[in-house]
Amino acid sequence: MNLAQLLLAGRYTELTSYFSNEYLYFFLPISIIGYCFMPQKAKKYYLLAASMVFYWLISGKLILFLLITVMAVHHFALWLDRIRAQKDAAVKECEREERKQIKKAFQKKSRAVLAFAAVVHIGALLMIKYSPFFTENINSLLKLFHSQTVLEIPKFIMPIGISFFTLQAVSYLVDVYRGVSRADDNIFRVALFMSFFPQIVEGPICRYEQTAPKLWNVKKIDYRNFSLGITRVLYGYMKKLVVADRLNPLIQEVFDNYNSYDGGMIALAAVFYTVQLYMDFSGTMDAVIGTAQVFGVELPENFRRPFFSKTISEFWQRWHITLGTWFKDYIFYPVTMSKPMKNLTSSARKKLGNHFGPLVAGSVALFCVWFSNGLWHGAAWNYIFFGMYHFVLILCGNIISPAVRTVNAKLHISPEKFPYRLMQMLRSCILVVIGELFFRANGLRAGLAMFKKLFTDMKITLLTPEVLKPLGIDLKDIAIVLVAVTIVFVISLLNEKGIPVGERVNSLKLPARWAILFTLIMFIVIFGAYGPGYIPVDPIYAEF
Repeated sequence: MNLAQLLLAGRYTELTSYFSNEYLYFFLPISIIGYCFMPQKAKKYYLLAASMVFYWLISGKLILFLLITVMAVHHFALWLDRIRAQKDAAVKECEREERKQIKKAFQKKSRAVLAFAAVVHIGALLMIKYSPFFTENINSLLKLFHSQTVLEIPKFIMPIGISFFTLQAVSYLVDVYRGVSRADDNIFRVALFMSFFPQIVEGPICRYEQTAPKLWNVKKIDYRNFSLGITRVLYGYMKKLVVADRLNPLIQEVFDNYNSYDGGMIALAAVFYTVQLYMDFSGTMDAVIGTAQVFGVELPENFRRPFFSKTISEFWQRWHITLGTWFKDYIFYPVTMSKPMKNLTSSARKKLGNHFGPLVAGSVALFCVWFSNGLWHGAAWNYIFFGMYHFVLILCGNIISPAVRTVNAKLHISPEKFPYRLMQMLRSCILVVIGELFFRANGLRAGLAMFKKLFTDMKITLLTPEVLKPLGIDLKDIAIVLVAVTIVFVISLLNEKGIPVGERVNSLKLPARWAILFTLIMFIVIFGAYGPGYIPVDPIYAEF
């Protein structure tokens, strides 16, 4: 490998994800062993170096985007902090009557700096990730009006994880502006927060106060954290390799060639994709959070058994939790609490009452959240449709909730009874699967065509070996998936009932504990979808 290739390492290395052999057998063990031998004062710097090496290995020269983001965030946060300090000094020296005007002037200045910083970071994300999509649609509009103008579609190489570390950067700056966090003058601490290698590719999206102090004050690896962390990593590997990757051939075949399949097969592929996406993303989060736990760092949970949800709103409080809370704290609440929305709420409350009045402004904020959510996932109309689909479902749920409570009371139906809760969970799962069909479809037109087939060409086909062979899987694959999904379901059900399975396993006597771990390892080795006949599947959310 020459010097030019070395500088472009991300294009030549096989370390492509947390599930690659290079990561599992080389990078992660070396990182853990090196960490153990580091002096206590050097451990945080070692983690920072390991994180930068990891990002360099998967991205090559695109690490420059990360480094520039770190420097920009550090600078803007200190700028906001200086304005705050100047305001405090000015307020102390002035008369009481002048303080309000001084605070207002400095707040205006801080808001301008924050807006500029947000434009820089969000603007870079929009340019790199979305400018081709916007340009294509502008060209379509120009063609519709018979214009001869054709804009050149820009081409950018998108840095891995840019959607995730950009949101972390913005959250830190907003929190500094709000006074939730103090600006950190230590750029290395900021860099570690932004680049921590287990989370940079797919999250979770952390807040500065949540993880920066923990990362900077890491301690030596203890047995409990190591045991719990490795167990969770293996559990994530089982979800990803045994279930998600095994289902991929069928899903890819049906979604790529939906015209060749009936509605029944499309429905099966949509259900399998929903299972795949959950196993892939939650399995990655298990690997991420488990790895961080090995180093004694507690990252926020990103999933909380979403398929036990009784409503779509609850589902999104349990799925990709850190993204949802980001949108809530930095889009929903600011829009809702803005002066125009407050005035609208006050006016609507007088005319529509205490339930429907606040929904008017709330629906505007909810629209902003779900439009942003859809677009965040990708530059395509099916992602925007996906966001609008969930916006409509949640808005309708908010509107009809009083009527549902009234009907239940009149019919003496208890929402706490198991049959009613089961019905709600099944309804939510069906609605989620429909949404994921559009999410996975190769464009909005394809999604609409596939959805139409569910009603116009629905057939029930037995999954015989002859039917499954063209789909790239067989009955053994289906059986293995069912066994693994059953294991995940039982563990999720126990956790839902307040029984912490991981802690219980860790509290067992050593022989029993190692027997379970060995069984899990052998299950992954024997039934994992890898080797000849399988195409490695990168974690799905790394694409977003």
